[in-house]
Amino acid sequence: MGFFKDFKDDFSQAVNDLIPGEEENAEEEGALENDDMVVNTLDAEVDAERELFKLNGLLEQVAEAPAQQTVVKPQQVARMEQELAKEVKRTDARATMEERKRMNEEAMRTSAKQTMEVNPESISDETTVITEGTSINGDINADGSIDIRGRIGGNVTCNGKLVITGILEGNSNSSEFFADAAKIQGEVNSTGTVKIGIGSVVIGNITAASAVIAGAIKGDIDVQGPVVVDTSAVIMGNIKSRSVQINNGAVIEGFCSQCYADIDVQGLFDEKKES
Repeated sequence: MGFFKDFKDDFSQAVNDLIPGEEENAEEEGALENDDMVVNTLDAEVDAERELFKLNGLLEQVAEAPAQQTVVKPQQVARMEQELAKEVKRTDARATMEERKRMNEEAMRTSAKQTMEVNPESISDETTVITEGTSINGDINADGSIDIRGRIGGNVTCNGKLVITGILEGNSNSSEFFADAAKIQGEVNSTGTVKIGIGSVVIGNITAASAVIAGAIKGDIDVQGPVVVDTSAVIMGNIKSRSVQINNGAVIEGFCSQCYADIDVQGLFDEKKES
C-alpha cells in the first residue's frame, strides 16, 4: 500500500507541474466546499428558450443600432435647400395673390360706392330746410334735397336738388342747382342743370350739364350742354359749352367757346382751303 500511495502522490505532483492553474482551482473549489455561506444557483432549473429569446433580442438591437444613424450627404443638403427655396417662392406667390385680391375687392367697393353716389335711385325724397335766421358753420351732406334759406359756412353735398335763397360760403355738389336772390362764394358743381336767378351773385366757377344765367357771375362757366344768358345776366369770365344763347342786354366780359359742339369748325375751313 505504501508503494501505491507514493506513486499516486508523485503522479499528482507531475500533473500539477504541467497544469499550474488546476491546483489553484482545486484550492478554490475546496474553499467553496468549506464555505457554508455560498449559495448554489445551479440547482435552479434554467429556461433555455427564454434565454435564447433574450439573446436574439439583444442581437437585433445591436443590428438595428447602426441603421438609426442617418448620414446626410451633400446632394441631399442641396436638394433640401432647393425644396425650401421653392416653398418660399410659393408662399410669396400666395401672399402676392392675396394682396392683389384684396386690392381688387377694395377697388370694387370704391366703384360701388361711387356708383351709389351718382345713382338716381339713391336720391331720397326728403328735403332738408335751413330756415331763415339759422347759421351753420360746417359741411353738410344729405341723401335728398337741401333748401338753404339761412347761412351756411361750409361745403354742401346732396344727391337731390340744392336750392339757395340765403347765403352759402363754400363749395357745392348736387344733381341740380337753383339760386334765387342768393349770395354764393364758392365752386358750383352739378350733374344736371344750374339756374342762377335774378338778384343772385356767384363768385366762383360753375360746372354743369346745362345752365341758365340771369344773375351775376364772377368766374368761368364750363357746361357740356347749352347755356342761356338772359337779359339781366352779368358774366365776368369765359364760357365753354356746346351752344350758347345770349339775349339782348346781357353783359359778358370774357370769351365764349363752343368746344363741345358736334361740328368740326376747323375742319370746315380746311375743306374750303383745299377746294
